[in-house]
Amino acid sequence: MPSVFAARALLLDMDGTLVNSDAVVERCWRRWAERHALDPAAVLRVVHGRQGHATMAALLPDRPMAENFAENALLLAEETADLDGVVPVPGAAAFLAALEGRPHALVTSANDALARARMGAAALPLPPVVVTAERVSASKPDPEGFLKAAAELGFAPEDCLVFEDAEVGVAAARAAGMRVVGVGPRAAALRPDAHVASLELIRVEAAPAGGLLVTADASATAGPAA
Repeated sequence: MPSVFAARALLLDMDGTLVNSDAVVERCWRRWAERHALDPAAVLRVVHGRQGHATMAALLPDRPMAENFAENALLLAEETADLDGVVPVPGAAAFLAALEGRPHALVTSANDALARARMGAAALPLPPVVVTAERVSASKPDPEGFLKAAAELGFAPEDCLVFEDAEVGVAAARAAGMRVVGVGPRAAALRPDAHVASLELIRVEAAPAGGLLVTADASATAGPAA
Protein backbone atom coordinates (compact mmCIF):
# COMPACT_ATOMS: atom_id res chain seq x y z
CA MET A 1 0.00 0.00 0.00
CA PRO A 2 1.34 3.47 -0.83
CA SER A 3 2.56 5.68 2.01
CA VAL A 4 1.19 9.23 2.04
CA PHE A 5 2.95 12.05 3.91
CA ALA A 6 1.73 15.57 4.62
CA ALA A 7 4.70 17.95 4.61
CA ARG A 8 5.48 21.64 4.27
CA ALA A 9 8.98 21.20 2.80
CA LEU A 10 11.15 18.46 1.29
CA LEU A 11 14.85 18.06 2.09
CA LEU A 12 16.85 16.10 -0.46
CA ASP A 13 20.17 14.33 -0.29
CA MET A 14 22.15 14.36 -3.55
CA ASP A 15 24.43 11.36 -4.16
CA GLY A 16 22.38 8.18 -4.44
CA THR A 17 19.12 10.08 -4.02
CA LEU A 18 19.05 12.51 -6.97
CA VAL A 19 22.34 11.70 -8.68
CA ASN A 20 23.97 8.34 -9.30
CA SER A 21 27.67 9.06 -8.79
CA ASP A 22 28.64 5.56 -7.65
CA ALA A 23 31.09 5.05 -10.54
CA VAL A 24 33.13 8.14 -9.58
CA VAL A 25 32.95 7.44 -5.84
CA GLU A 26 34.17 3.90 -6.36
CA ARG A 27 37.04 4.94 -8.65
CA CYS A 28 38.31 7.68 -6.34
CA TRP A 29 37.90 5.85 -3.06
CA ARG A 30 39.38 2.60 -4.40
CA ARG A 31 42.52 4.53 -5.30
CA TRP A 32 42.50 6.16 -1.85
CA ALA A 33 42.13 2.75 -0.17
CA GLU A 34 45.03 1.31 -2.15
CA ARG A 35 47.27 4.25 -1.23
CA HIS A 36 46.58 3.51 2.44
CA ALA A 37 46.79 -0.29 2.14
CA LEU A 38 43.12 -0.68 3.07
CA ASP A 39 40.58 -3.12 1.66
CA PRO A 40 38.66 -1.15 -1.02
CA ALA A 41 35.47 -3.15 -0.41
CA ALA A 42 35.57 -2.30 3.29
CA VAL A 43 36.13 1.39 2.49
CA LEU A 44 33.20 1.49 0.08
CA ARG A 45 30.91 0.05 2.73
CA VAL A 46 31.32 3.16 4.92
CA VAL A 47 31.98 6.00 2.47
CA HIS A 48 28.43 6.77 1.29
CA GLY A 49 26.74 9.80 2.79
CA ARG A 50 29.62 11.10 4.91
CA GLN A 51 31.99 13.96 4.29
CA GLY A 52 35.32 12.54 3.18
CA HIS A 53 37.24 13.62 6.26
CA ALA A 54 34.70 11.81 8.46
CA THR A 55 35.18 8.63 6.44
CA MET A 56 38.94 8.98 6.78
CA ALA A 57 38.64 9.47 10.53
CA ALA A 58 36.58 6.30 10.83
CA LEU A 59 39.03 4.26 8.77
CA LEU A 60 42.27 5.80 10.08
CA PRO A 61 41.38 6.53 13.71
CA ASP A 62 44.96 7.26 14.79
CA ARG A 63 45.65 9.86 12.10
CA PRO A 64 45.47 13.57 13.04
CA MET A 65 42.32 15.27 11.76
CA ALA A 66 44.42 17.97 10.12
CA GLU A 67 45.75 15.32 7.73
CA ASN A 68 42.22 14.10 7.02
CA PHE A 69 41.03 17.61 6.17
CA ALA A 70 44.04 18.20 3.92
CA GLU A 71 43.67 14.93 2.04
CA ASN A 72 39.91 15.38 1.78
CA ALA A 73 40.46 18.68 -0.04
CA LEU A 74 42.57 16.85 -2.62
CA LEU A 75 40.00 14.07 -2.95
CA LEU A 76 37.16 16.55 -3.43
CA ALA A 77 39.09 18.18 -6.28
CA GLU A 78 39.67 14.74 -7.81
CA GLU A 79 35.96 13.87 -7.59
CA THR A 80 34.87 17.25 -8.96
CA ALA A 81 37.07 16.78 -12.03
CA ASP A 82 35.76 13.26 -12.68
CA LEU A 83 32.17 13.35 -13.91
CA ASP A 84 32.33 10.24 -16.11
CA GLY A 85 29.27 8.13 -15.35
CA VAL A 86 27.43 10.74 -13.28
CA VAL A 87 23.74 10.41 -14.22
CA PRO A 88 20.40 11.30 -12.67
CA VAL A 89 18.62 8.72 -10.55
CA PRO A 90 15.54 7.49 -12.48
CA GLY A 91 12.70 9.93 -11.95
CA ALA A 92 14.90 12.70 -10.50
CA ALA A 93 14.20 15.24 -13.25
CA ALA A 94 10.42 14.83 -13.04
CA PHE A 95 10.56 14.83 -9.23
CA LEU A 96 12.45 18.14 -9.13
CA ALA A 97 10.15 19.60 -11.78
CA ALA A 98 7.20 18.74 -9.50
CA LEU A 99 8.89 20.69 -6.70
CA GLU A 100 9.41 23.89 -8.70
CA GLY A 101 7.92 26.78 -6.73
CA ARG A 102 7.48 24.57 -3.67
CA PRO A 103 9.73 24.63 -0.58
CA HIS A 104 12.64 22.23 -0.95
CA ALA A 105 16.37 22.12 -0.27
CA LEU A 106 19.45 20.12 -1.14
CA VAL A 107 21.37 18.82 1.91
CA THR A 108 24.57 17.11 0.85
CA SER A 109 27.92 16.04 2.28
CA ALA A 110 29.55 17.28 -0.94
CA ASN A 111 31.12 20.72 -1.00
CA ASP A 112 29.60 23.47 -3.15
CA ALA A 113 31.85 22.88 -6.17
CA LEU A 114 31.19 19.13 -6.20
CA ALA A 115 27.44 19.56 -5.71
CA ARG A 116 27.21 22.01 -8.60
CA ALA A 117 29.39 19.82 -10.82
CA ARG A 118 27.37 16.65 -10.22
CA MET A 119 23.94 18.29 -10.45
CA GLY A 120 25.10 19.95 -13.67
CA ALA A 121 26.45 16.70 -15.10
CA ALA A 122 23.10 15.06 -14.35
CA ALA A 123 21.27 18.04 -15.92
CA LEU A 124 19.32 18.64 -12.70
CA PRO A 125 18.41 22.09 -11.33
CA LEU A 126 19.70 23.17 -7.94
CA PRO A 127 16.97 23.71 -5.34
CA PRO A 128 16.48 27.25 -3.98
CA VAL A 129 18.27 26.34 -0.73
CA VAL A 130 21.53 24.37 -0.83
CA VAL A 131 23.33 23.20 2.34
CA THR A 132 26.78 21.83 1.49
CA ALA A 133 29.78 20.69 3.53
CA GLU A 134 31.11 24.23 3.93
CA ARG A 135 27.93 25.31 5.70
CA VAL A 136 27.98 22.81 8.58
CA SER A 137 30.36 22.06 11.41
CA ALA A 138 29.64 18.32 11.50
CA SER A 139 29.02 15.64 8.86
CA LYS A 140 25.99 13.38 8.69
CA PRO A 141 24.87 11.52 10.83
CA ASP A 142 24.84 14.82 12.71
CA PRO A 143 21.46 16.51 12.00
CA GLU A 144 22.93 20.01 11.55
CA GLY A 145 22.53 20.13 7.78
CA PHE A 146 18.87 19.13 7.80
CA LEU A 147 18.06 21.48 10.68
CA LYS A 148 19.80 24.36 8.91
CA ALA A 149 17.87 23.71 5.69
CA ALA A 150 14.54 23.57 7.55
CA ALA A 151 15.31 26.85 9.30
CA GLU A 152 16.25 28.58 6.05
CA LEU A 153 13.02 27.44 4.46
CA GLY A 154 11.11 28.63 7.53
CA PHE A 155 9.65 25.33 8.71
CA ALA A 156 9.83 23.24 11.86
CA PRO A 157 11.63 19.88 11.63
CA GLU A 158 8.40 17.94 12.02
CA ASP A 159 7.00 19.71 8.94
CA CYS A 160 9.85 18.43 6.74
CA LEU A 161 10.18 15.18 4.81
CA VAL A 162 13.68 13.94 3.97
CA PHE A 163 14.74 11.84 0.97
CA GLU A 164 17.90 9.80 1.61
CA ASP A 165 19.75 6.71 0.42
CA ALA A 166 22.54 6.22 2.99
CA GLU A 167 22.62 4.96 6.56
CA VAL A 168 24.23 8.12 7.95
CA GLY A 169 21.69 10.27 6.12
CA VAL A 170 18.72 8.37 7.49
CA ALA A 171 20.27 8.63 10.96
CA ALA A 172 20.75 12.38 10.51
CA ALA A 173 17.12 12.85 9.47
CA ARG A 174 15.91 10.89 12.47
CA ALA A 175 18.17 12.85 14.81
CA ALA A 176 16.64 16.04 13.37
CA GLY A 177 13.15 14.79 14.25
CA MET A 178 12.16 14.41 10.61
CA ARG A 179 10.41 11.67 8.68
CA VAL A 180 12.43 10.05 5.93
CA VAL A 181 11.76 8.29 2.62
CA GLY A 182 14.52 5.89 1.62
CA VAL A 183 15.47 5.85 -2.06
CA GLY A 184 17.26 3.03 -3.87
CA PRO A 185 18.84 -0.26 -2.83
CA ARG A 186 21.10 1.05 -0.04
CA ALA A 187 18.12 2.43 1.85
CA ALA A 188 16.02 -0.73 1.76
CA ALA A 189 17.42 -2.18 4.99
CA LEU A 190 17.54 1.09 6.93
CA ARG A 191 13.92 1.10 8.10
CA PRO A 192 12.92 4.54 6.80
CA ASP A 193 9.31 5.64 7.14
CA ALA A 194 8.82 4.52 3.53
CA HIS A 195 11.09 3.09 0.85
CA VAL A 196 10.97 3.29 -2.94
CA ALA A 197 13.22 1.73 -5.54
CA SER A 198 13.44 5.04 -7.42
CA LEU A 199 11.99 8.53 -7.54
CA GLU A 200 9.71 7.37 -10.34
CA LEU A 201 7.52 6.01 -7.56
CA ILE A 202 7.02 9.37 -5.83
CA ARG A 203 4.06 11.67 -6.48
CA VAL A 204 3.94 15.24 -5.13
CA GLU A 205 0.77 17.31 -5.11
CA ALA A 206 -0.71 20.26 -3.28
CA ALA A 207 -2.63 19.40 -0.12
CA PRO A 208 -6.19 20.81 0.08
CA ALA A 209 -5.40 22.58 3.35
CA GLY A 210 -1.99 23.83 2.19
CA GLY A 211 1.41 22.24 2.08
CA LEU A 212 2.22 19.09 0.15
CA LEU A 213 0.98 15.54 -0.08
CA VAL A 214 3.76 13.12 -0.99
CA THR A 215 2.86 9.60 -2.06
CA ALA A 216 5.55 6.91 -2.00
CA ASP A 217 4.31 3.81 -3.82
CA ALA A 218 6.62 1.05 -2.67
CA SER A 219 4.40 -1.63 -4.18
CA ALA A 220 4.65 -0.30 -7.76
CA THR A 221 7.44 -0.89 -10.26
CA ALA A 222 7.15 2.42 -12.10
CA GLY A 223 5.25 5.66 -11.89
CA PRO A 224 5.78 9.34 -12.61
CA ALA A 225 6.59 12.11 -10.19
CA ALA A 226 3.91 14.74 -10.69
